[in-house]
Amino acid sequence: MTTVFTKSAIVAAAALTLAACATATPYQPAGVNGQRGGYAEQRVDADRFRVSFAGNSVTSREQVEMGLLLRAAELTVENGYDWFATVDRATDRDVRYSVSPDPFYYDRYRPYWSPYWSFYRRGAWSSRNAFWGPDVDVREIDRFEASSEILMGRGPKPAGDPNAFDAREVIQNLGPRVTRAAY
Repeated sequence: MTTVFTKSAIVAAAALTLAACATATPYQPAGVNGQRGGYAEQRVDADRFRVSFAGNSVTSREQVEMGLLLRAAELTVENGYDWFATVDRATDRDVRYSVSPDPFYYDRYRPYWSPYWSFYRRGAWSSRNAFWGPDVDVREIDRFEASSEILMGRGPKPAGDPNAFDAREVIQNLGPRVTRAAY
């Protein structure tokens, strides 16, 4: 039993170490430092861009949408415009499930017993433990990606348009709330 306990402790320590290392996607261009997430843009027309921001599994939807709006505002100012309007905006959620064996499962009376053995019950084969239920941990993993086509303009933003934003105000309000990459 000591060996199984030691192995279980090592697996638990490794999982905690990896969890502590996980951080939200920083505000940076996509693909920097081997990271999958970040912002990207593509010029569509002289005053239009397609902007996106992708997060990792610990980046919230709010953080992803803030990153998108901040990048849109920065592009607007960099190109000499004052305001931008989101023409088409969407946030996608990618859900995956991670199934892993329970590292603490051990039967001291039957060390050869495996919770992964299949058994036939109620007309179907199952890989669940026949007596105590599933011996697996299931974790839901969410990833968000926001994208928008933006139209940029000069002068005061259009009054009454809920999709129009003053670029400098967005930078002033969201800039301090976004975690930037440390290079």
